[in-house]
Amino acid sequence: MGVPREPSKPVEQRLGPVLRRREQVQPGTTDQRLLDTEGDSEWVHTDPWRVMRIQSEFVEGFGALAELPSAISVFGSARTLPDTPDYDAAERIGRALVEAGFAVITGGGPGAMEAANKGARAAKGVSVGLGIELPFEQGLNPHVDIGVNFRYFFVRKTMFVKYAQGFVVLPGGLGTLDELFEALTLVQTRKVTRFPIVLFGTAYWKGLVDWLRDSVVAGGKAAEHDLLLFHVTDDVDEAVALVTKEAGPKEHRR
Repeated sequence: MGVPREPSKPVEQRLGPVLRRREQVQPGTTDQRLLDTEGDSEWVHTDPWRVMRIQSEFVEGFGALAELPSAISVFGSARTLPDTPDYDAAERIGRALVEAGFAVITGGGPGAMEAANKGARAAKGVSVGLGIELPFEQGLNPHVDIGVNFRYFFVRKTMFVKYAQGFVVLPGGLGTLDELFEALTLVQTRKVTRFPIVLFGTAYWKGLVDWLRDSVVAGGKAAEHDLLLFHVTDDVDEAVALVTKEAGPKEHRR
């Protein structure tokens, strides 16, 4: 009886939906690699594993927020200090949104976010904080009743838009601008419809609005009607009326 020959290396390998050929064929099987306890832990840093973590963040976020009543996302600077006009405005906006029948969603951090959550909680409404993992840890402010921490900004931003009927944007920095322009782009490209955006603080936003009109629109980089995608106000009641006028309160989102 002859000595059994080693099986030849396949020239084609199917690993679930992935096809590998020639030099890209991997040794062993998927089950073998799963059950093999030897080796280092570098696999947890591979892109396929990251996909699973990203998926899990979406699942956790959807699960936590699926039964929210109609909500408004409120953005603003984490550096806004208590006993300042911006902090007071954010707190009054949070309270007024709850009184209008809406939950309040913020980034869950300090400053203007904390103030909006504080106002929502004081009005006995639903106060939501969507935090983000950062090198300088902030943590969720104490006025958040439902909190979710995310690793990935893009997952977090999806939650802000998916579970809100509009945005109120208070004075803020780069993170606030990122969230603002994300929302403006989604409305402009009609990825979302009937999504009101209100900028609170005319003095703060004047430079940006002037630049959009005098440079971006005047230079042909955007259309004149794109300036109608947002409203600017200094009045809390007007801000709440503008951001909620197209979305009536609902008992639960479906």
